[in-house]
Amino acid sequence: MDWNWQVIFEHIPDLLGGAVLTVQLVIISGVIGLLFGLVLALLRLSKSWVVQIIPFLYIFFFRGTPLLVQIFLIYYGLGQFEAVRDSFLWEPVLSKAYWCAIIAFTLNTSAYLAEIIRGAIQNIPIGELEAADAIGMSKWQKLTRVTLPRAFGIVIPAYSNEVIFMLKGSALASTIALMDITGVARTISARTYTLMELFFAAGIVYLLLSWVILFSFRLFEKRMNRHASYVPPDVMTNTIP
Repeated sequence: MDWNWQVIFEHIPDLLGGAVLTVQLVIISGVIGLLFGLVLALLRLSKSWVVQIIPFLYIFFFRGTPLLVQIFLIYYGLGQFEAVRDSFLWEPVLSKAYWCAIIAFTLNTSAYLAEIIRGAIQNIPIGELEAADAIGMSKWQKLTRVTLPRAFGIVIPAYSNEVIFMLKGSALASTIALMDITGVARTISARTYTLMELFFAAGIVYLLLSWVILFSFRLFEKRMNRHASYVPPDVMTNTIP
C-alpha cells in the first residue's frame, strides 16, 4: 500500500475546520451538561424518594443506552410527532442536526456528571460541613460557600475525563451529516480513496485536542486545589539542628 502524505497536508485545513465544530459541540454540551448535572445531583441527594425517583430514572436511561441511539431518537425520532413539528422549537432547533447533536450530548453527559458531582459532594470531609453549621451558616450559605466549591475542586479530574469521553463521542455527530472532524475525514476519504491517511490525520487532531484539554484541566485543578500543596511557613523556615 502506498502512503499518500500529500493528501494529508492538502486537507489539514479542512480537518481543522471540522475541529472548530467539534470544539463547539464539546464546549456547549459540556457547560450546559455541567449545570444540568449539578441540578440532578442535588435532587439525587434529597432525602425524599419522591424527589429522587425522576433524576434516578433519567440517569439510568442515559447511562444505560448508547449515545448513538440517543442521537437518532432525538434527530430522527422527534420529527415523527406532529405536535413536535408544529411547536415553535421545531424550525429553529429540533429540525437542525447541529442543535439535535448538542441536545443529545448534553443529556448524555449530564447523566454521568450528576453521578460524579453526587459522589464528590458525599466525599466532602464532614468536619468542614460541621464547621459551617457551627458558625451559623444557613443551608444556602453552606451550599454556595462550602459544599459546591469543595465539591467542584474534587470533581475536576473526573470532569476532565468526561470531557475527553465527550470529545471522542462527538465523532458520532457525523452520523447525522455534521461536518465535524470525523465527518470531514469520511467525506474527503470517500472522494480521494485515501481512507487510512485521512482517518490517521483525524486521529492526530483528536489526540492534540485531548492533550490541550488535559493540560488545561491540569492547570485549572492545580489552581483550584492549591490548598492541597500548601506548606505552613514554620515548616519551611525551621531547620533541623
